[in-house]
Amino acid sequence: MSTQLGERQADEANWRLRNWRVRARLVALIAIPTAAAVLLGGFQVFASIGAAGDYTRTNRLAQLSQQVGALTHLVAGERARTSWFIARGRPVTGLAAVRNQMDQVDESTNEVRASAEQLVGDVTGRTADQIENMLSRLKDLAGLREQALEAELLPGACVELYTTVINELLSVHNELIKGSQDDELFRQTRMLDSLAQAKESVSLQQALVTTGLVEGSLDQEQLKRFLGELSRERNERKSFGDEATAEERRFFDETVNGRPADRMLFLRELVLIRATAGLPLRGLDQAGRGDDAKEWYDAGNVVVDSFRKVEQRQAAGILTRSEALSAAERQRALVIACAVLALLVAVLLITTGVARSLVRPLRRLRGEALEIAGRRLPEFVQHLRESRDGALNAEVPPIGIFSKDEVGEVARAFDEVHREAVRLAGDEARLRSNVNAMFVNLSRRSQTLVERQLTLIERLERGERDDTRLGDLFLLDHLATRMRRNSENLLVLAGQEAARKWSEAVELMDVVRASLGEVESYDRVSVQVQSAAAIAGQAVSDVVHLLAELVENAVSFSPRDTKVIISSSHIDGGGLMVSVTDHGIGMSPEELAQANWRLANPPVVDVSVSRRMGLFVVGRLALRHSIRVQLRPQDTGGLTAMVLIPEMLLTSVPGPVAPPEPPFIQVPMQATPAMPGLGHPSYDPAFDQPLDSASWFSSQHTHSVEVPMPDLASPRSRAENEFPSSYPSVESFESFESSWFTKATPMSTSGQRDPAWTSPADSGWQAAGAIGEPAQSGTTTSGLPKRTPKANLVPGSAAPPPTAVQAPPVSPDRLRSRLASYQQGVRKGREELEEES
Repeated sequence: MSTQLGERQADEANWRLRNWRVRARLVALIAIPTAAAVLLGGFQVFASIGAAGDYTRTNRLAQLSQQVGALTHLVAGERARTSWFIARGRPVTGLAAVRNQMDQVDESTNEVRASAEQLVGDVTGRTADQIENMLSRLKDLAGLREQALEAELLPGACVELYTTVINELLSVHNELIKGSQDDELFRQTRMLDSLAQAKESVSLQQALVTTGLVEGSLDQEQLKRFLGELSRERNERKSFGDEATAEERRFFDETVNGRPADRMLFLRELVLIRATAGLPLRGLDQAGRGDDAKEWYDAGNVVVDSFRKVEQRQAAGILTRSEALSAAERQRALVIACAVLALLVAVLLITTGVARSLVRPLRRLRGEALEIAGRRLPEFVQHLRESRDGALNAEVPPIGIFSKDEVGEVARAFDEVHREAVRLAGDEARLRSNVNAMFVNLSRRSQTLVERQLTLIERLERGERDDTRLGDLFLLDHLATRMRRNSENLLVLAGQEAARKWSEAVELMDVVRASLGEVESYDRVSVQVQSAAAIAGQAVSDVVHLLAELVENAVSFSPRDTKVIISSSHIDGGGLMVSVTDHGIGMSPEELAQANWRLANPPVVDVSVSRRMGLFVVGRLALRHSIRVQLRPQDTGGLTAMVLIPEMLLTSVPGPVAPPEPPFIQVPMQATPAMPGLGHPSYDPAFDQPLDSASWFSSQHTHSVEVPMPDLASPRSRAENEFPSSYPSVESFESFESSWFTKATPMSTSGQRDPAWTSPADSGWQAAGAIGEPAQSGTTTSGLPKRTPKANLVPGSAAPPPTAVQAPPVSPDRLRSRLASYQQGVRKGREELEEES
């Protein structure tokens, strides 16, 4: 049904927007807004905003220039008054006027400094440097005033120092014309600069002539400077006239060149004539008014003030012009921005429709693709893995995008990929199910054969009287037990549980011994386990299997002359830790990390499992019962496998099991000098025989220690628990018990002990029996027997303690054997790494 719906949707008209090709949509989506933004926004809005910003900065510079012009005028007046005050010998009566002038300068300086500091952050380059230099010069005024009023500063030097400060102030006017795009603003700025320079020239002439009139003459340097300032004044006036309009020239002539300036021009001519002729400058006033210097100073103030009026008018015009230009640009930028915004809104409406037709299917495709890849497909594959037969409904619904564009094509392609992935997952699940079934079949068949083999071995053991053959039968019995464990590994690979089950709790020591019964080199294992707890019955078989795999691995990868130690300890918070420690070649940190990860996360059956069969089996068995297994390196070499058994699998130690069918475990004992092992010339099988019929099990001739618990290591007890299809009953046990006593204590036909049967322990038993008839030394008067000292001692009971024998040095053969074991382990590890790569 979903396929028919997709075909019906695909037959719609191609002219619809959702059926456009992706390239056409992208062109329509990008070209229109890009062209509008570049043409209108880029060339108009940004240009207008930039111009408005430039004019705003020019306006702020014009405001600063206006304030600097006022400050320059006041500083020039302070220069003339201070130099006159110094030339007159610093009279007390003139100090107040000088202080008043300085206060006016300070007030104007504060205004200029505040405006300049706000403007410094908005300007860069030379303009910023000029403003910084100006502020620095203003700071020098305090030192200059201190020298002028309190030190012995000469009038000429005072004029020069003030002139330096004024020149820095005048440099600000030049910065107004930089970067200006308006011709009118450029012309007015040049006029302002010329006017300010002309005013400064007149003010400097005023200061020079004032000091000269007080001193009575001008030296050559002063005269030269005076003539230079006259020339500069004429040039600046000419520059101003060239840039000024007729109305501006008329205002300048009425203000500066009118009758108020006649007095200053007349006195300047007199000074120039007398200074050039080398005549004294005193007596300029023919009318006898007295103070020529004051007359000249007042006349100069009139002209300088006239220049200041023109300067203020010109600065105000520049400020007005810059404000008008800035406002016009801002308005223009606003109009253009509104137009561009309206166009962009229209473009947005168009592009939104195009984008939505493209984004919606892409978003849906992305969402459903991520859903399939991240959740649906993994869950489906996991479900297939967990299913027994791997048969599930593999119908894949299509992604809900049925357009004819590239997005629709990608959706159909992804649907095909999804279907193929589901099909492959189903094939893999069925293949894994078949492989698991083969594993189970092989395991069951092998187990049946092994059980039959164990039954046959038992029969042979029952009728065998030769000790050597009994030892060989025991080895064959042990090999069959290990074969059964390997067969059970196939069940673990297939995800099946072992057929061996146990319903009662088993003591930890017995579980460890049962695991040793499934290991070849059990005599190399040292058990240091405290039976302080028992394992729950449902987990006993798997724990035995798990420990057997770990011990087998530890024994295989450690030297033959070393021991593998099994220990246990309780941990805080509940649980039991069982450790298997070897002294083998160990593992690299990378291999150890990978092995621990595999133990915590057992993978599915693949090629790597065949290379790490024991690791996989341990991980699977631990995962069944929430047991944690981790490998850790030792400082002295080798590994320690730590098995953390959770609290829920632990119970109290169970009591003894009542007859008539007491199951027991038989774990081969380690051979010691006091008790030789199987195959030793002095080995006596009678030492391994149980003395209690209740503790006897079917394999009576194995070299073992009998512990009352389920015999998990013995193939016979397992067979009775799992296949009651195959072992003798309790009555058979009684006949075995009788036959054992017959063999263990040979009797003669008369019921007496056969004197031909001897044993190395006969002397001890005879000595012990002699105690029943102790040697006496007569009786006392009261009739009590007398004891003879040391006459009734059992031989050997009072023997002195044996002296300590120094351990012999390690033989070369033992060292050679140990190095050979290490070399063999390293070679095996390298071969496994090569197989993995």
